[in-house]
Amino acid sequence: MHGIPRKAPTQEERDGSSIKAAKLRDLQSQLLHFHYNKIYTKEAIEISAQLLESNPEHYTGWNYRKLAVQHLLDRHQENEVDSELPQSVLDEELRLVENALKRNFKAYGAWHHRKWVLSKGHSSPDRELRLLGKLQKLDSRNFHAWNYRRFITELKKIPDEDELQYTTDMIYDNFSNYSAWHNRSMLLSKLLEKRAKGYDKTENVLSEEFEFVRNALFTDPDDQSGWFYHLWLLGQTLKREPLVISSSPPHGSNLSLSIDNPDCQPSFSKIYHQSKERTFPLILYFSEAVVGVSSSTVTVEFDYDGGDGLIWHPLSANKLGFSQAWLAYIKYPHDSLESCHVKVTVAQFPGIISSSGMPCSQSCFISFTASVCSNNQEHSKVQTTHKISWNEENFKAHSTHPEDANLLASLCKLNITKENMPTTPMLCIETISNEIACSRELLSSSNCKIGKLILARLLVAHNTLMTYGCMDSITEAHYEEILALYHDLMKMDHAHIGYYEDEYSLVVMKQLTSNTESLLKLCGNYEELSLPSISSYTCVRLKGLSLSRVSCMEHLLWVQMLDLSHNKLRSIEGLEALQLLSCLKLSKNRFSSFTALEPLKMLKSLQVLDVSYNEIGAHSIDTRRYMCSSPLNSTTGSEWQLKRFAEEDADMKHFWDAYLLFKDLNLVQLDIVGNAVVDERLKAFLVKLMSALKWFDGESCH
Repeated sequence: MHGIPRKAPTQEERDGSSIKAAKLRDLQSQLLHFHYNKIYTKEAIEISAQLLESNPEHYTGWNYRKLAVQHLLDRHQENEVDSELPQSVLDEELRLVENALKRNFKAYGAWHHRKWVLSKGHSSPDRELRLLGKLQKLDSRNFHAWNYRRFITELKKIPDEDELQYTTDMIYDNFSNYSAWHNRSMLLSKLLEKRAKGYDKTENVLSEEFEFVRNALFTDPDDQSGWFYHLWLLGQTLKREPLVISSSPPHGSNLSLSIDNPDCQPSFSKIYHQSKERTFPLILYFSEAVVGVSSSTVTVEFDYDGGDGLIWHPLSANKLGFSQAWLAYIKYPHDSLESCHVKVTVAQFPGIISSSGMPCSQSCFISFTASVCSNNQEHSKVQTTHKISWNEENFKAHSTHPEDANLLASLCKLNITKENMPTTPMLCIETISNEIACSRELLSSSNCKIGKLILARLLVAHNTLMTYGCMDSITEAHYEEILALYHDLMKMDHAHIGYYEDEYSLVVMKQLTSNTESLLKLCGNYEELSLPSISSYTCVRLKGLSLSRVSCMEHLLWVQMLDLSHNKLRSIEGLEALQLLSCLKLSKNRFSSFTALEPLKMLKSLQVLDVSYNEIGAHSIDTRRYMCSSPLNSTTGSEWQLKRFAEEDADMKHFWDAYLLFKDLNLVQLDIVGNAVVDERLKAFLVKLMSALKWFDGESCH
């Protein structure tokens, strides 16, 4: 049991345990013999009962009982000698399960076996409910009993409304009943989904539930059971239809496609992309993770190609394939230099579904112009060989002039007709506002850790609801209050500081990118003053912000140069969406392995990378390094070109994770100095691997 210290067993207890273990081994040996030889005699069944009453966790024993019972029932059906035999056999099984549960109330196998017996239809659900009543008086929070109760109520067809009242009674009896709160959430989900009588207005139901759970929270703020239900209610309140919130290229933009390198200056008004294959990336960014983005749900009208054959790929997808960002490549004709018009229509046909189960039905469209710009071969040669110094004097900040602000705002512009503009019901906003006021009142008298966390989440939820369906910033965003709450939590609960740092980073990024004025302060142009003939880069600088995670990339899809140095990053998941990114600075962060940089493989335009002064190779045991298999012991090994590397130096096998990362990158400049893993052998390996590399740790490779 939790909280009860263990005591060393006495000699008498050890002797008793030895005798018991010997008996169990004997019973187990006999049962396995019966099971293997399909022996279902009365003696064999009795021995299996003895074993299960002594050890209810013996799964093979329960499986044997099922086979034995089914054997007896099948034989009775063939002979039909005793009409009462099925009932007596099943009653004996129920008695056995009861004895086993007395031994161990949390034995999975026993509960599953009881369900199997009930499914045979010869037992009374009413009797089971009475038994559950007795069991739940002994342990009202036992989730096995609650799970079995859901099975019985479904079998008996008890209305969900009646069961909801039962959870109310159990919660009033003990508001610290996690299982009762969980069962309540499941019942409410079903009632809301089928829009049962009295549950057809979701906003009203959730408002009443917030008031109900508040009684528990104010009674004991440190008890987490009610807070978990409160969090579930918050998630239900935030369920909204997924929307396309940004794209690359953005609506109304001009995309300049270069075969080699452009003799033109990229800017907010014109987006530049280099591709020898004459392809350019199309990114759709949704308000939440979705699936179903395909040529069937997204229509692309292209002057030279209908776009029907586009293949969409999720970026940073979870295990189920849901992703906020989706990528497809559009092919520009080889024999054309004329500009063309592209129109992308999203959700014209159904099929896009969010991770919360909400369909995307609000159709919107994005249109832009693509063209091939002229090239200058002399200029191309300089452009690909010069070194990026990242010097401060080379950055030129954008002004807050209305012209710059309008250009920046256009990067996130979508054409959604007002008739289809989604909105948030006022009752939802009022409910969240009321919860914020109550949480503040609670924290005024109790310095509750989870109360602070919930208040921070409520404030974020309020911002989300207020901005849903529009790109305009809100005047009262509570960012400073949210950041102060997470700062307090980092000091109060150091065990979960990683989580709080991630949430803090998310809020910081939302604050910086939520409106044009704040975003403009981060933007600028980068141009090497010593090489004025070199094209400049549109740049965003996010250095020294204590960021531990990457977020809000929907506002930065147009970025060509990004400075994320002097932060706390351990992962760059989310950067895959920045398909125009050419230069990336990640120095002085907390990356501990090359596998943490794996998303870089999706950035086809990346040429300059700085990961200097991180922690790569500094940890003797780095579990993240082994999240992907070594090519030396998997099918990936076929890609290693062993004749080129392994035969020359057997130690090269130690750099397999570096190989898997850098073999897919077309880098011109790389900086990795200051990492523990760096030595001359690694440098030689990488120079040999990346033929396009011109600059390595500040020095020319040739």
